[in-house]
Amino acid sequence: MRKLPLFILTLIGFNLPMTTQGEETLYVSDELLTFIHRGPGTDYRIIGSLKSSDQVQLLNTNAETGYSQVIDYKGIISWLPKNKLRKTPSVKARIPLLEKENQELHEKLTTIDSNWNNQTSEMQSKVAASDQTIANLTAKNEKLKNELIRSGKKLEIAQINLDNNRRELILQWFMYGGGVAGAGLIFGLLLPHLIPRHKKHNERWMN
Repeated sequence: MRKLPLFILTLIGFNLPMTTQGEETLYVSDELLTFIHRGPGTDYRIIGSLKSSDQVQLLNTNAETGYSQVIDYKGIISWLPKNKLRKTPSVKARIPLLEKENQELHEKLTTIDSNWNNQTSEMQSKVAASDQTIANLTAKNEKLKNELIRSGKKLEIAQINLDNNRRELILQWFMYGGGVAGAGLIFGLLLPHLIPRHKKHNERWMN
């Protein structure tokens, strides 16, 4: 006879208005344990419990009692207060996820920082190499300028020597020509004296 009231309550509970919903993934609230019942209320026997952030699938909701029918990860169908469910995992469950995301973000930032340092070091090496190249080119340019100046001075000296040689050559030609002309003049003056005269013979022939 004791089972009769419980059976009647079960019939009444299941005849209460319920909202049938498509399966929706929900999570148990932050409380340590939430008891689950065989029917939509505390009048129904407790058949177990769910831990905080356990994932369940929503099947139905009883609007009058405020209980929701769910199926848990073990495949057990039960009822628990609707206010014990939420659409997101609890803070306690999200802490490991947040820590994992934080670790991944930290690793990404470390990788980015390492890559940036490598790129910066490479750029600094290239700049240093460029500075060294510029310094070498500047030194070579200065050396070429000095060599050009020395070459210009040598060319100037060579030009002066060439002009002096030309002057000496011209002077030598003038001296040679003057000597020849002087010798010719002297020879011309001496030539009449060297040739014997035949004037008397000619006079005799004329007589």
